[in-house]
Amino acid sequence: MQTFVPDDLEEDILCDLMEEINELYESSEQTLIELELRPEDNELQRALFRSIHTIKGDLGLVNFSPMIPLLQHVEDLLDYLRKGQVSYTSTMSDLVLLTMDRVKAFVEAVMAEGKAEYDDTLHQQLVMAISRITPDNGDEHEKRLTEAVLLLNPALDVITDDSNPENIQIKPPTLATSGIPKDMSNEKKLDVLFFRDLMQTIEKRSKFWVGRGDRVAKLALYINSTAGKPIDESQLAVASYVHDFGMAFMPLKLLHKSEALTDIEFNLMRSHVYKSSRLLEHLDQWDLARKIVMQHHERTDGTGYPLGLKEDDICDGAKLLAIVDTYDAMTHSRAHNDEKQLSKKEAVIEINRSAKGQFSMQWVRLFNQAMTSLLKKGG
Repeated sequence: MQTFVPDDLEEDILCDLMEEINELYESSEQTLIELELRPEDNELQRALFRSIHTIKGDLGLVNFSPMIPLLQHVEDLLDYLRKGQVSYTSTMSDLVLLTMDRVKAFVEAVMAEGKAEYDDTLHQQLVMAISRITPDNGDEHEKRLTEAVLLLNPALDVITDDSNPENIQIKPPTLATSGIPKDMSNEKKLDVLFFRDLMQTIEKRSKFWVGRGDRVAKLALYINSTAGKPIDESQLAVASYVHDFGMAFMPLKLLHKSEALTDIEFNLMRSHVYKSSRLLEHLDQWDLARKIVMQHHERTDGTGYPLGLKEDDICDGAKLLAIVDTYDAMTHSRAHNDEKQLSKKEAVIEINRSAKGQFSMQWVRLFNQAMTSLLKKGG
């Protein structure tokens, strides 16, 4: 590992740099998800190129030299893209976002500690891998892109063709047929089945709820698997089934009201998180699930409920469940959108548009990756 120590810079300059990188990162995420829907849209391709070009230029102005060669080669690849010389793929999206992750971490380390460590050997390997993607070898692009992505994130699962060891591909997780994780003890499995059965009974109370528990649990577990399973699967499954339990004890006229809620009605609806979490409060083995349920309506900017927690105080399970819960509400009939539910693609785009301040951008990105895979499969 090498250590980079920058020239003396005013704190305001570093803050402005980090702010612009964050803005460009968020706009690039939106651009990439729209490219999944319109991969040949040249304006989107050009916007992505401009974002990387701007970040590279900003880092050049402050002499953050270790990141420049990597960004230059990603920029060259996107230049091929905007000129129609290479085709956009989802793996290219992974490469761009993982590169921007690395740049963000580098700048954040400099801001926090006045220095940043980096692996120059890895950067040289990345530069070499990306430089091998040219307009002249289109049949090798996906393989080369995958090699670069795996250098950036070796933890990704891969498929290797035994007849051709060089033919490697990233292996996506699959969407389960139910929200019951496979790898857990029989005791926990019986508990999850109990909560699932309980939710399926509750779902019968409203025409808008049928199948919701399974849908939310399956998608939450799928995204968690895409992320490398950082959240305990059994805890996430229980939280997915239990999180709206308290809604069953609201008046049906309130649940089915299509007009805007009054302040009193809204406060009553918000109380469902307490009712839901209390179902688990004496079950110590499901303490994380209870925490996820309690926090799944918090927002990263602190304007959520019930406690007004900000991003660093919200657990990952709640950050993920907040996105999945919102996505399911957008794509299925509810009282407030009985005839206006969005398609899956429209909902993904809408979540990205409204993400800032509401959702964890880290989990939005993982949601995007998972949904890109599902939409490609027609899932």
